[in-house]
Amino acid sequence: MCGVIGIVGKASVAQSLYDGLLLLQHRGQDAAGMVTGNDEGQIFTRKSLGLVRDVFQQRHMERLSGNMGIGHLRYPTAGTPSVSESQPFYVNSPFGISFAHNGNLTNAEELRDHLIQKDKRHLNTTSDSEVLLNVLANEMQSICTSPLTPDDLFHSVRRVHNRVKGGYSVVAMIAGRGILAFRDPHGIRPLCYGERETSDGKKEYMVASESVALRGCGFELVRDIKPGEAVYFGHDGKFFEEMCIGRNAQYQHQTCMFEYVYFARPDSMIEGISVHRARMRMGEKLAEKIKREWSDHDIDVVVPIPDTSRTSALEIAHCLDVKYREGLIKNRYIGRTFIMPGQEERRLSVLRKLSPIELEFENKNVLLVDDSIVRGTTSQQIVQMVRKAGAKRVYMASAAPPVRHPNVYGIDMPKSSELVAHNKSIDEINLEIGSDRLIYQDLDDLIEAVRFTTATVQNFDCSCFDGNYVTGDVTESYLKRLEMLRSDEAKAKMAQSIVDDAP
Repeated sequence: MCGVIGIVGKASVAQSLYDGLLLLQHRGQDAAGMVTGNDEGQIFTRKSLGLVRDVFQQRHMERLSGNMGIGHLRYPTAGTPSVSESQPFYVNSPFGISFAHNGNLTNAEELRDHLIQKDKRHLNTTSDSEVLLNVLANEMQSICTSPLTPDDLFHSVRRVHNRVKGGYSVVAMIAGRGILAFRDPHGIRPLCYGERETSDGKKEYMVASESVALRGCGFELVRDIKPGEAVYFGHDGKFFEEMCIGRNAQYQHQTCMFEYVYFARPDSMIEGISVHRARMRMGEKLAEKIKREWSDHDIDVVVPIPDTSRTSALEIAHCLDVKYREGLIKNRYIGRTFIMPGQEERRLSVLRKLSPIELEFENKNVLLVDDSIVRGTTSQQIVQMVRKAGAKRVYMASAAPPVRHPNVYGIDMPKSSELVAHNKSIDEINLEIGSDRLIYQDLDDLIEAVRFTTATVQNFDCSCFDGNYVTGDVTESYLKRLEMLRSDEAKAKMAQSIVDDAP
């Protein structure tokens, strides 16, 4: 999962891009990058490993001039931290394209082979984002003329959709001309845009993975970019939009459910749905299940595992008429353990990240609430931690259903055996994480909680819960190949090779 952003303004956009990236930092902590440009076609780049605040110092910001630009936050699903894998990427032909991508392509290997052998394009990294950039560049090369027109761009995107499968949201800056943004035909990965008015009445535009970045930079959310749609913001302030899939194309709109469960900030709106309200309703649904299946519960206190589960936990406590307490204190300087590279790093990070307030646990029956349980590493250690803090009984509740299948559209769930719920019953999972009772959200309840009254989205990508891969091209052999690339063992070997090759 990554974060992307793009702005076309009337003055320097570097500071707004920086502010927007800060607001999207939760989407990627491995690397950050920014490319800016001016009307004359000059471009200026800064990208490196680390957090936004560390990558962009004052000297870098002073060099990032120009009235348009794009930014990227990297969360790796394959490979190891490397500046060469960091985005935005760039190709100089045609026109000079800077490119940022959130998601994962399921036919990247086929595309890579075709690009090298048939299209005669050079690829410098193992990133599927570079593959997608070159597919776009190749289509533009064969279609676009000078002067470049929006229709040329939209025709190119239409051909990209015909070639590419998977989940992707893209922001691309064409040097000296403007910014193009588009989204996969299923709308798996989120993307929205907004506008603001300058003092002289002219419009500036911004596109981002989440609406929170727009609002924080002073832009008003207009809407989500539709699945299969492309929008183009010209450097002269003109705006163009086009649906780049056929009207009769058989695509289901299925935004990733994990955005609502875990990844997105609670103050974001995705597809017209408040992430915060969706998480509240997840808590309500889970409380209803507890009342239905465990009416004689002996829960003394509900404690969230910070931060994402707070909203759901508070609703559970309210609905059950049980005390809510903040019993686990989070170290704010430790990143999100789910997106840490490597199981050992995740394990150590849990110990550094959370510490219990013993007073809130001593001699009590505690219901711990988490947004989801993926590998089980965090849950197991927190259960042990709470027992040591004096709890009589430790129950665990997940606001999401069991994660039983890998996610192939941009979330690091590569290996079935790394998922604690894969091929296990609830009782077996409960035994593994060491809790006294385990309660999972039902999938139908999760969908109802998120969808609620909206008519925009009727279905969601729930592949990590139900194994239904909407793109229709995910086979067992593909999953095995993905496992080889993305497992912790593969990442460890790649990291070691980088160390061995270092001077």
